[in-house]
Amino acid sequence: MDIRKLQRVIVDGLEDVKAQNIVVFNTEHLSPLFERVIVASGTSNRQTRSLAASVREAVKSAGEPAPRTEGEDNGEWIIVDCGAAVVHVMQPAIREYYHLEELWGDKPVRMKIGATAPVRLVKAAPTPAEERRAPRRAKAADAAAPKAPARRSAGGSSTRSASPSGRPPARPPARKAAPARHVVRTVGVKSAAKKAASSARPAAGRRPAAKKTSGKR
Repeated sequence: MDIRKLQRVIVDGLEDVKAQNIVVFNTEHLSPLFERVIVASGTSNRQTRSLAASVREAVKSAGEPAPRTEGEDNGEWIIVDCGAAVVHVMQPAIREYYHLEELWGDKPVRMKIGATAPVRLVKAAPTPAEERRAPRRAKAADAAAPKAPARRSAGGSSTRSASPSGRPPARPPARKAAPARHVVRTVGVKSAAKKAASSARPAAGRRPAAKKTSGKR
């Protein structure tokens, strides 16, 4: 089997049992015994054994000889020898301690790991009860919507005007009236000025009175 197909079969077997942190390294330049090293993590002894068994069954189903396994007794670190590829199934603490990525991780292999098809949500059809309640909900929504105040037009009919946001338009600010004291003061000054002007003018058609002279010369 081609090494690319074999590594795909192994990764699929690991993903079937929810393996964590799957990595694949190309080791052709490091060892003549195998071409790939695959490392994966399991959270417990039971899961690591299940991962090793899943890889073994996947390789056998692909037509390859049954792989050999080591370390299934304790389940902390299980090695599955698939010929051209060697799989290391380890628990997180053991994997962090030995850190095989430093030894075999010169050339990581890019693969689609954990890729799932996007889930498409389909809206369920409404039930007969929901269809009967739909007109009532629409009427209730219309009644709850804010309404603009009525405004009398020139012909006497009432019209409604509202702003684009649905709220009634704001009223213009009222003009402030002038203070009463200022008006009274202005009127009083004007009337007094008129009286002074009329008293200073001579009466119409009258001559100014002659000055009285004394009888002595």
